[in-house]
Formats: sequence, structure tokens, C-alpha cells
Amino acid sequence: MDITEMVRIQRVTREGKQDAEDLVTKELPLTIILNNQELVTLLCSPIDLNYLAIGFLFSEGLLRNKDEVKKITVDDERGMVHLETEEYKEPVKEITCKRMITSGCGRRTASFNTADARGQTRIGSQFSISAAQVLALVKQFQRRSQIYRTTGGVHSAALCDKKSILVFNEDIGRHNAIDKVLGKCILENMPTDDRIIITSGRISSDIVLKVAKRNIPVLVSKSAPTNLGVGLADDLEITLVGFARGERMNIYTIDWRIVTNGE
Repeated sequence: MDITEMVRIQRVTREGKQDAEDLVTKELPLTIILNNQELVTLLCSPIDLNYLAIGFLFSEGLLRNKDEVKKITVDDERGMVHLETEEYKEPVKEITCKRMITSGCGRRTASFNTADARGQTRIGSQFSISAAQVLALVKQFQRRSQIYRTTGGVHSAALCDKKSILVFNEDIGRHNAIDKVLGKCILENMPTDDRIIITSGRISSDIVLKVAKRNIPVLVSKSAPTNLGVGLADDLEITLVGFARGERMNIYTIDWRIVTNGE
């Protein structure tokens, strides 16, 4: 499915207005239906909807492993993903009792609350990576962001090892982009332990918790974290890196995982 569209615009310059065209990213309201119950509608980019649905359900705690998934049906035209699980679940009660408006793009549900954070296991990984390797990965990440370069209207996310990008995706929502990456890992049995997540978006506490649930020790962003994001990353022993651009970065938590020549 094409995820961009050309629209007519009026371009304003010093010489005045003139007719022109501009490429914009498409937006799709996606409804996730779990065991015949409408669960939530997410505003997203219309690609990899199966990955988004699976990643979202795992992030929300409604699925524990891939084997619980009996069937996935994607209806691109109607903007729906139907999922059936081996055991019946009551998603509406679980989701609505924790309904909130996140700091992401648009209205959606999010599973972050203090009880979730307290119940999350700390990331005890001894994984480390050099600062030069992190910056090299960020450069790869920026080159991969084709839709962003053409429209400026999406966020990107990637799962990496020390040398290369393993999974990459883009979406109008920063949460969705990460869910798509993690959803692919789940469906295709790709390990996430001792891996790195890179994101173009702001790192808030719900993003940190999403990454912690997949036991990922390092979270890197080109953008900024929030104070709750920093606090939760520290509590869960996740190395949080922000403003990773050019030859610089800020390490906010668990700095020993990022090795420099000065150490």
C-alpha cells in the first residue's frame, strides 16, 4: 500500500504565492479487534499493520508470547486487524481501567502506571557498546529514514546490534513505530536481549517501559527524554541516551554501557 499522497498547495516565497504540489504521509485509523471485541483505534501509517497490532498487544500486556496468537487477519481497506487467541481474554476491562492520553500523536491507550513500573524486572544485562558504534548506528538510522526525508511527517524506530540495523520501521506515531519493530521481532522470533533501540522521538516513561518489557538494555534517541523517562530508565537499569546527533550524545542513565576512549 502506498503510504504517501501528493496534494495541491500554495507555496509562498518572497516573490508571492504560486501553485505547487507537496508529498504528505497518509494517516489511517486502525481498529484492533481482539476475540471479536473492539479494543482500540490507533492513528497510524498504513503499513505493517500486523506488526503494529502484535507489538501494541504485547506492550499492553494482553499477550505474553507468540504461541497465544491463533489467527491474525488484516483488512487494509477497512483499517482493521482481527486477532484470535488460544485462550479467551477480556481486553476491554483491562484496557479501559488504565485509559489515558499519552504524550504521543493523537489519542490512544497506554499501559503505563506506577504498578506496571514496579512489576517490571530490572535489566541486568552486562551488554556494552562504544560511543563510536552508537553514533555510527545513528548515522545508518538517519539514512534509512526515506519517508521522513520525503515528507517530514513520520517517526522512525530501529532494533540494532552493535554493527547494524536489524529491523527498521516508520509511522506517524513514535509509539507505533516502536510497536511495529517489536511486533516483527515477536512474530518472526527475533531475539531482543542485548540489543539497542533507536528512535527519532521523545523518550517518555511509557516508551521506556515498552522497551523494558522486551529486555532491551540500551535506548537511544535523536531527541530528548522527559524527567519521568530518565527516572524510570534509571530504576529499570536501562541505558538512556538522548540528543545522539553528529559526534555528540547525552547519557542520562547507566553510563557504563557506553564505552569511550577516555574510560
